[in-house]
Amino acid sequence: MLVDDSRVVYIQMKQILENSNYEIVEYCSSGEEALEKYSKARPDLVTMDIIMPGMDGLEAAWLLKQEHPEAKIIMLSSLAYDGSYDEAEHIGAEAFIAKPFDPQELLSTLKKILG
Repeated sequence: MLVDDSRVVYIQMKQILENSNYEIVEYCSSGEEALEKYSKARPDLVTMDIIMPGMDGLEAAWLLKQEHPEAKIIMLSSLAYDGSYDEAEHIGAEAFIAKPFDPQELLSTLKKILG
C-alpha cells in the first residue's frame, strides 16, 4: 500500500516495482484514507509519506500500528531530520527512506523487510 499525496511518487513507485515481485495493491493520498482502506486491502507493507494534507503520516502510522500491530511500515519522506527518524522508530516503522529515494535502496529495503 502506498500512502502519499503526490501522484508523481505514485508513478515513480509503480515504475520501480514494475519488474519486481512487488505491486501496489492500494494507493491512498491521505492518512485518513489509509486507515480506512488498510483492513480491507491487508497489504504486506505500507509506504507512508509524512507531509500530507489533514493527518500527517507519523500520526497515521501510529494509529495504524495501534489498530494493526502487525503492520509493516516504511516511512518515505523528504522531511528527513533527526526528530522524524526518531519518531518513526518510536512508532515502530521498519525503515525510513529519504526522498528523493534511490530505486535500489527501496527494492533492497522491501526485500529485507518482506524476505
